[in-house]
Amino acid sequence: MSSKTKATATAEEAKPAQIPKLRFPEFRKEDEWQVKKLNELLFEPKKRNRSLEFGPADVLSVSGQHGCVNQIEFMGRSYAGVSVKDYHIVETGDIVYTKSPLKKNPFGIIKVNKGKRGIVSTLYAVYRPFANCSGIYLDHFFSGDYNLNAYLQPLVKKGAKNDMKVNNTDVLKGDICVPKFAEQQKIAKCLSSMDELIAAQARKVGVLKTHKNGLMQQLFPREDKTFPSLRLPEFQGKEGWKSLPLAALADKIMVGIASAATHAYRETGVPMLRNQNIKEGGIDDSSLLFIDPIYEATHKNKRLKAGDVITVRTGYPGLSAVVTKSYENAQCFTSLITRPKADILDSNYLCLYINSPIGKKFMLGAEAGGAQKNVNAGTLGTLEVYFPQLEEQRKIASILSNFDALISAETQKLEALAIHKKGLTQQLFPSAEGIDA
Repeated sequence: MSSKTKATATAEEAKPAQIPKLRFPEFRKEDEWQVKKLNELLFEPKKRNRSLEFGPADVLSVSGQHGCVNQIEFMGRSYAGVSVKDYHIVETGDIVYTKSPLKKNPFGIIKVNKGKRGIVSTLYAVYRPFANCSGIYLDHFFSGDYNLNAYLQPLVKKGAKNDMKVNNTDVLKGDICVPKFAEQQKIAKCLSSMDELIAAQARKVGVLKTHKNGLMQQLFPREDKTFPSLRLPEFQGKEGWKSLPLAALADKIMVGIASAATHAYRETGVPMLRNQNIKEGGIDDSSLLFIDPIYEATHKNKRLKAGDVITVRTGYPGLSAVVTKSYENAQCFTSLITRPKADILDSNYLCLYINSPIGKKFMLGAEAGGAQKNVNAGTLGTLEVYFPQLEEQRKIASILSNFDALISAETQKLEALAIHKKGLTQQLFPSAEGIDA
């Protein structure tokens, strides 16, 4: 065997087999997947809306989460230009590529149009699958951020102003690893079924949140009302609710540590709660930071106590959570800290009240100006709080907290499904690194 032949053989042996980690039983004896140019699977129809068959009401956009969507149905309005006669016509099953860069997808998004026919701006590219290609298969393949970015990166050219220049024809010149059509269809059907499960679970979470929101509107009095529209049976006929500014119902309202603390971050130490740790359902410790105990001691007057209500004041002002016993003596970074008078106001009730439509409306109206809007301690103290006796407060808090627990459990199921789909997708497609461009 010549040295050239040996070198070729060695290269072939070193090249990873084009077979996914997970393959359906009926295809396990089939050949390896083939590396093809994308133009063997797709072509550019280049059909324009010259006859004005479609109007502004038929304009589509591409969403990373929702795919091809009608602008009016999904966004509430059409963003079409003055004329749509040059827009591309998109048939059901066509592939649409938006070149607009996103944080996770710097080279844009590729999606199949699963809905009605329509049109897209000339800023988009439209491709149509040949008979040997499943558009839904390609949609799932390119939904993996790594697959999309790895495929498009070599094809994108930088313009004079460092902007991206993507030629529609060049997009089709890259290499992609594909099985035969029947296996493409099987993978597409499997992953589409996962999408349906995820969508159904997302709807369930949405319904629970809507129901809880409606219940909150009924369990708290509306503005200038003494009683709520829905009062629990055991408290009907009891005395009316009172209202006072939060400052009169709290022993303390203050801002947590507001000075730069990055120099004091440690692997272990005193927990430091930040905005991302504050959720409606409680404290999320998945991204918890710790600070040096010596540094923390200089801010001992800011230490949290169990029962404190911590409230986001920048970004999403008003989002609140109750400090549990496990975070006694922890610190928080720039959040508002409210310490309710325990003999008048229940912490869980106050937290739910601030998270309710009443609290959210107040927070939106109370934001201070500037580059990043925020709510200060003095402003929060002016929040008018409607409250019954403690026993009724606790009952309301218990009912709504049970909803939070249910929403949290269903949200975790939704997240687990999304993670499972991501893992399944990675196993059903060969690694993009194995494609020898």
